[in-house]
Amino acid sequence: MTDQQPLNADEILDVVDENDQVVGQAPRGEAYARRLRTRCAFVLARDAEDRIFVHRRTPQKLVFPSHYDMFVGGVVGTGETYDEAALREAEEELGVQGLPQPEHLFTFLYETPEHTWWSAVYEVRCTLPVAPQESEIDWHAFVAEDELDRRLSEWPWTPDGMAAWRQLLAHRAGGTR
Repeated sequence: MTDQQPLNADEILDVVDENDQVVGQAPRGEAYARRLRTRCAFVLARDAEDRIFVHRRTPQKLVFPSHYDMFVGGVVGTGETYDEAALREAEEELGVQGLPQPEHLFTFLYETPEHTWWSAVYEVRCTLPVAPQESEIDWHAFVAEDELDRRLSEWPWTPDGMAAWRQLLAHRAGGTR
């Protein structure tokens, strides 16, 4: 499967400035190649037992292929709100319909020498049976938070997901917006 093209390189995204205001549009592949700032929604999905949905991304993902993530989500489409993207992406990646609207917790700017995007972090309770998108997710499980903590040093995690996780821990401790 590694000979397949990366997913969604031609999808048109809003390009935003340092204040999260739209300043143009570009195809996803171009936005990433030129390090244009875009928008992303991160959704922490918990099941009825309060376990967290963890998954490994497919090798065809354009960014961070074959990495683990504790968030579902993705880019905010052109003209889409963060809230709309959070619900759409959570339902798509979990393979469910009828999720409640994810709760917005905070927004932060993710920036590295390679990537930059405004990142809205959400949480949602998913009590529905999941059937994740095979094109997006190679492996998945709901895991207890202490199990997730143990795996952080063992598995390759998406850098943006790790940044969102650290921001979430700080938010819980009262250290962010």
